[in-house]
Amino acid sequence: MDLLHVLKTRYTTKAYDAARRIPEETVQQLLAALRYSPSSVNAQPWHFIIADDDAGKQRLAKATPASGSLFYNRPKITQASHVVVLCARNELPESYLETVLDKEEQDGRYADAAARERLDTARAGYVQQHLDAGDVAHWNQKQVYLAQGFLLLSAGLLGVDATPIEGFLPDVISEEFGLKEKGLTPLVIVALGYHSDKDANATCPKSRLAPESIFSKA
Repeated sequence: MDLLHVLKTRYTTKAYDAARRIPEETVQQLLAALRYSPSSVNAQPWHFIIADDDAGKQRLAKATPASGSLFYNRPKITQASHVVVLCARNELPESYLETVLDKEEQDGRYADAAARERLDTARAGYVQQHLDAGDVAHWNQKQVYLAQGFLLLSAGLLGVDATPIEGFLPDVISEEFGLKEKGLTPLVIVALGYHSDKDANATCPKSRLAPESIFSKA
């Protein structure tokens, strides 16, 4: 599929066809897009919660209660085929970084022990910079939004509609899945599926600022 066409035609879906389900092969490709997303120093400071059935989607929908102003987002969660909660790690402890290092070694990224040690030292240096600045959590969150971008673009390329949702109660999601105890913060929910005929946004023309207003030459 032509990339420019996808960029011009993908949009934020407002209503889903609950009867249509994403094929499993396509789902696996979307999950791969998340897993293979880039992150600073390959820290991969994220965790993704996947709701692929009604029970799971109802758990997520608790974060858009009927008594609140965010209820309008509930149908997007309950009627989509699949829904993903993108979470960021609050910290990058040495034990976690060692896990990443071990996996890199297992995948053949290091020619020898010295190469592993050099990468370990370099990564620890970057992490220490953010520890000193007191912004490790924020740094991690920025990496998660890179993963969201990969997911949205991949969905477009695969012909899957998507909706990034920040209008939910993160504390509800945290409590429902015990995320605080796991050192995770839920940042954004992405609904995935196929739009319904009631989705007025499907026929709206895309609007973006003119190139000359957002690009300049160095």
